[in-house]
Amino acid sequence: MTTLRPVAAADRHLQLDLLRGIGVMGILSVNAAAFALPFELQVAPELSPYPWTGANATAWWVMATFFEFKFITLFSLLFGVSIFLVGGERSDLARGALLRRRLFWLAVFGLIHGLAVWYGDVLLLYAWSGLFMLLMRSWSARRLFWIGLAVVLLGSLISVGQLFALEFAPAEVQREALESMAGGYTAADVSAATEAMRGGFMAALRENAGNWVILAVMSLLFLVFRTVGLMMIGLALYRWGFLTGRSPAWVYGLLIAAAAGSLYLVGVSNTAQLAIDFAQPQSGGRYGAANEFLSLVITLGYASAAILLIRAAFARRLLAPVAAVGRMAFTNYLTQSLIMTTIFYGGRGLGLFGTMDHAQLWLVVLAVWALQLVWSRLWLSRFGMGPLEWVWRRLTYGRGLARPGADQPPPMASETR
Repeated sequence: MTTLRPVAAADRHLQLDLLRGIGVMGILSVNAAAFALPFELQVAPELSPYPWTGANATAWWVMATFFEFKFITLFSLLFGVSIFLVGGERSDLARGALLRRRLFWLAVFGLIHGLAVWYGDVLLLYAWSGLFMLLMRSWSARRLFWIGLAVVLLGSLISVGQLFALEFAPAEVQREALESMAGGYTAADVSAATEAMRGGFMAALRENAGNWVILAVMSLLFLVFRTVGLMMIGLALYRWGFLTGRSPAWVYGLLIAAAAGSLYLVGVSNTAQLAIDFAQPQSGGRYGAANEFLSLVITLGYASAAILLIRAAFARRLLAPVAAVGRMAFTNYLTQSLIMTTIFYGGRGLGLFGTMDHAQLWLVVLAVWALQLVWSRLWLSRFGMGPLEWVWRRLTYGRGLARPGADQPPPMASETR
């Protein structure tokens, strides 16, 4: 009987590691504002204490145009692939049990991360979504793709459509709906949240936990549909060979061109949102539609560019540090939260919450990127996997898993890459 083991380093797909690295780095650029500014501003950005002009507006525009939705989409696509790589076909009961243990421990990590570190945790959502995805991991690529795409598009249609329809509703109906959507937040709420996050350890912990409850409920009830749909698409693209570089070059080129056109439309829409000071329902409806519907196209364009680049030897060497970040994506995602909350939360670090606008936050993001690019290469030069990857896999596989730096026996054929 063959012992189930994690994938050996020699059997990994460089393309997948590179895309994971790009994904985890890109996610930080979007999450930075949630680490550093009150939760209320994500719902009502017009309450921001920083004017939406100059460098602050430009920094937000860059984030919203090139990063928002795109990298969480990429990460969701890749998580769908990992469901199959770990769990194999549904007929493989041993690997199915292994996958369920892996998702259980991911949920535990997510609960700890969300409640004790940062409320914007995505791990619990992925564990929950993975329970649905494991039931569909043996579907054909065609079935996965079209059903997943339908789910994603339907969710976008509902999200944008209700706001677009609200533009034509009677004034009283519109006012009540917008107040409900905004949670009734005021500038006083923003100030109170800022003071709480700058306060002592327990004050920041309570504020974080309150935000986590709101976001977790919304994620587990609503975001799960889009997440599962994207996971289905990701597994379909893996089975077709797209994510591992086996598609024809013209396919990647076509998607890059489509992504460029989509980015133009998203950029124009984001400029319009700034011009109206994020007034709803126009901001989330007519001007939010481009980002909502085109983020998948842009993500696939980004993936296509990365896959084509690493076909060249010089680019492969240049992108090796990013691939190293991807090999340690779990560790790097969680350490991003530890670094950022140490900088911004009171009672556990510098307490700089609410003191930086979007332009200044980009400097922090670039510094964290540089740190993770360096430390991931250094760590993997001595060890076979990241420290938290080892802990997660140790919990999943049991006592038979060696230390991070030890050589692993060859994995089962169905688990490679």
